[in-house]
Amino acid sequence: MTTLPETNQTKVNWKQVGLFLGLTFGFTFALNLVLQLGAGYGSTSTMIILQLQMLLPAFFAMFLGMFVFKDSPYYFRNPMQDGRADRARGFFYLYMILTLFFVALVALSILAPDMTTLVSQLSSIPILLGVIGLVLFRVFKGRESFDRANLRGGRFIDWVIYGGAIVVFLAIQTGLNALFRLGSPVDASLLAAQMGTNMSGTTLVIVLAVQMILVGSLMGLVIAFGEEYGWRGFLQSQLIRLGKKRGVLILGLIWGAWHYPVIWMGHNYPGQPVMGTIMMTVFCVLLAYVIGHAVLKTGSVWLAAFMHAIINQTASFFGGVIYAPTNQIFSFGIGLYGMATLAVIVFFLLRDPVWKDAPTQVVNTETITE
Repeated sequence: MTTLPETNQTKVNWKQVGLFLGLTFGFTFALNLVLQLGAGYGSTSTMIILQLQMLLPAFFAMFLGMFVFKDSPYYFRNPMQDGRADRARGFFYLYMILTLFFVALVALSILAPDMTTLVSQLSSIPILLGVIGLVLFRVFKGRESFDRANLRGGRFIDWVIYGGAIVVFLAIQTGLNALFRLGSPVDASLLAAQMGTNMSGTTLVIVLAVQMILVGSLMGLVIAFGEEYGWRGFLQSQLIRLGKKRGVLILGLIWGAWHYPVIWMGHNYPGQPVMGTIMMTVFCVLLAYVIGHAVLKTGSVWLAAFMHAIINQTASFFGGVIYAPTNQIFSFGIGLYGMATLAVIVFFLLRDPVWKDAPTQVVNTETITE
């Protein structure tokens, strides 16, 4: 088992957690309000605003860790954890700059809605720069440098196992939707015609599978990392001091609540604000245990980001290219039936010894040792 970098703290630093959550929720909800009061959900600004929203948890975790929390191992005046003058934190600076670039794109999309195409094209620049920056920092600073900066990549085999398991799970969910006729199959030939391509339906499905699931997930790393570095990298490492299972449960509830405004606007569960809120909460709790398990086992936040990205991309592929559920609530995948099957998986994951707290750990905020 690999764990995240150790700290000298033995209990949750609620002041730091509160400041992180206050900034993350405050700016996210303000961004959602701008979307709602502006052109509204589904407008040309929606995608770029949702992408910026995903970047905010990492942005504030990095900003606070580097410039506010003086006891942070990443505080800009402190050396890295082992005392070495390591510069892998340069990636933090790059990521915060890229987030500000997205802020400018959101402002442009709102103030000049006729420039949507340009904004969409420009949004690929920070994503590409983030991927290139990640590779360059990793190559020139080395593995140990990234480990000390809490940017551990993990083993390739773990990416294959966890990523493959997610694709298989969502494929089975799609198959169950089709088996119980909970939607309708997507006509690949019609889809090809709508896209203006001469490819056959079968060829298009194969091409889109590669583009969306494999390429899309790798390119989506930078965006997904925005959530995962905040939720798993910072918040989970704090909350598991309450006990790993309890801490991840609280994290899942917080993560779900962070999504509420977009759910109310129709994201994921269109026309179902109440049930959608409940479903998103349950989904985030269950998924928090799945991704949390991966992080506890490997210590890799980048693996968590890949899992997050591949879930988004694979769900979009199966729902948009293979079989579209009629009702997102009463379906497999992100519906009630999907939650039930995911709960079974979580039940078995929780039996893994990785969830055991240290023998001397008392599950409260008084005495916790890791």
